[in-house]
Amino acid sequence: MKKIIYALILLAVTFTSCKKNKTDGGDLTGGQGTTNASALDLLKDSVYAYAREEYLWYDALPEASVFNPRKFTGSSDGAALQAEIDAFSQLKLNPTNANRPYEYDASYPGTAKYSYIDEGQAATSIGGTGGDFGFSVFYNAYNDLRIRYVYPSSPASTAGIARGYKVTAVNNSTDIYYNPNSADPNSDPNLLSVVKALGGNSITLTVQKPDNTTATVTINKGSYTINPVIKYSVITTGSGKKVGYFAFSRFTVLTNAQAKIDEAFAFFAANNVTELVVDLRYNGGGAVETSEYIANYIAPASKNGTVMFTERFNAKLQAGTYPLLAKKYSIPNGYFSLANNTYSFAKKGTLNLNRAFFIVTGSTASASELLINNVMPALPGGVQLIGRTSYGKPVGFFGIPVGKYDLYISEFESQNSQGKADFYQGMVPGGNFAGVTANDDVTKDFGDPAEGLLARAINFIEKGNYTVASLSTLSVTPTADQTKLRDANMLLDTKQEFKGAVHTRSLERLQH
Repeated sequence: MKKIIYALILLAVTFTSCKKNKTDGGDLTGGQGTTNASALDLLKDSVYAYAREEYLWYDALPEASVFNPRKFTGSSDGAALQAEIDAFSQLKLNPTNANRPYEYDASYPGTAKYSYIDEGQAATSIGGTGGDFGFSVFYNAYNDLRIRYVYPSSPASTAGIARGYKVTAVNNSTDIYYNPNSADPNSDPNLLSVVKALGGNSITLTVQKPDNTTATVTINKGSYTINPVIKYSVITTGSGKKVGYFAFSRFTVLTNAQAKIDEAFAFFAANNVTELVVDLRYNGGGAVETSEYIANYIAPASKNGTVMFTERFNAKLQAGTYPLLAKKYSIPNGYFSLANNTYSFAKKGTLNLNRAFFIVTGSTASASELLINNVMPALPGGVQLIGRTSYGKPVGFFGIPVGKYDLYISEFESQNSQGKADFYQGMVPGGNFAGVTANDDVTKDFGDPAEGLLARAINFIEKGNYTVASLSTLSVTPTADQTKLRDANMLLDTKQEFKGAVHTRSLERLQH
């Protein structure tokens, strides 16, 4: 099953394609010809032709006559196209990861970790409009399914659902708990029933609240405005240190997020915050421009004008060799060059931080990881990560319309000021990144100083260590049971989380 199905991005957002064409125009068949070719065959040809031009790892893709994109099948046209993408995504091998593919997904070997195709159905969400239930669930243990967040003003919020509630039944069935003896999450019927319910237009939940009362509510999907700032507050430690807490759920476009971000950081400045905890535990990414904006609040003024990050496109795009893309856009010379895709710091606000703490989990991806990677070398004291290994996505994309579909394949690698983008297997707290590995605590609300991950940050700020009474520290290398539970939760993400970084600039104005 594809993981990144809740793909809420690009068409009308940041780096976006032209309006969808019924045909792509020109010869995208790779020499296979159009005689007796079906409409789906031509779409397969187009997908592969664009990949051979725009894909970050195009150099590993053979000629179309060798690859034969028309051979792929699926339960639907979209599934057949995804099968094609899955296949070519495995061809470029990463020497730093045991020569596995760059798009290797440990939970779903053989499928693309980053690249996919959809029909544009989720594009509005990165724009700031939700069209879902407005909540997410998470297995705290095999037999403990919890609400992990709820968006304000969403259908779930209106129905009275809140973070930390235990879910005891879904659609009136109590068979919802994951069996750890299952061969893998895709074979567990209880887990799959929850995934299916999350993909519907209506869902009925029975929940147990912290006071042990229960409630059964039916929630229908609906439209609402997303406020990506879940919570911000200032916590004063025992010694009087001022800690800013900033929980950010999704990198919506800056026009939607800016006012709320400004409000939070103005509050931190007014309260003389000297330490900052950024909670990205469920943030799957989104608009790069918003990640860049927050980085400018965190970085010191001394970094003004210095490099923040570079988006590195493939050699063809950098050299201006993109005849297929040029049919859709009038693209200036050097548009994809390193010079035109290097971004510098421009300090915002008055916070003067030595370091920053980031709360992360396996759902922390892409534009979230970009933020961490960019500010790490900019802060004198660096960054500390608290939680679980992040998703691992140092690449981004822009959307290409192919018939009625939108094609999102990895097109650039984001490198920080030190040229680093080496977290394809994730950012490991206490491993390849400083910090501590610890479990998420879904039993307490965001910003509660007693919540397990935030409590560790506060303890480090106050005492210089992560040891908190009653909280256990996990090994950087997870146990088999921990890995199974993580895989189960990643399967739930198929209906809940977007993982992506959207190109900062827009090509819409360049459309022919």
